[in-house]
Amino acid sequence: MGSLAAVTTALAWRKGSEFAIQGLRDGANLFVSILPNLILGFLLAGMMGVLVPKELVARWLGQKSGFLGLLTGTFLGAVTPGGPFTQFPLVASMWKIGASPGPLAAYLTAWALLGINRVIVFEWPFMGPTFSTIHLGACLFAPPMVGFAVNTAYKFVH
Repeated sequence: MGSLAAVTTALAWRKGSEFAIQGLRDGANLFVSILPNLILGFLLAGMMGVLVPKELVARWLGQKSGFLGLLTGTFLGAVTPGGPFTQFPLVASMWKIGASPGPLAAYLTAWALLGINRVIVFEWPFMGPTFSTIHLGACLFAPPMVGFAVNTAYKFVH
């Protein structure tokens, strides 16, 4: 990221100092507008880390949770609202307190493909019930399959 930032800044500067300065301003404004969400996401992740018992995470999302862990990760990912500033700190927190790679991969895949909040607010109203139902049905099996693949690969690598 640092290299990309340096290269794009240099390119903007070559185009003219006003472009580089505007780019820096735009980046700073974006940072300031996103900062509250970052802070809240990390705060939420920290609180989850101390409030959710490790035994509970191990039982439902841990190494021995098996296929039920993949389904649990899928369900939680589908129903948990929020964008990446919420999801990734939460996933990191779950990882830290004992969730295994497969259920976390299922969680992230379900969040991206099946997010119920997104479906209710955007997909259903814009695309209609037929499209939304078919789309959800087509995506339903992906999170557990991704979770299984990640668990399997992780065993070979780790």
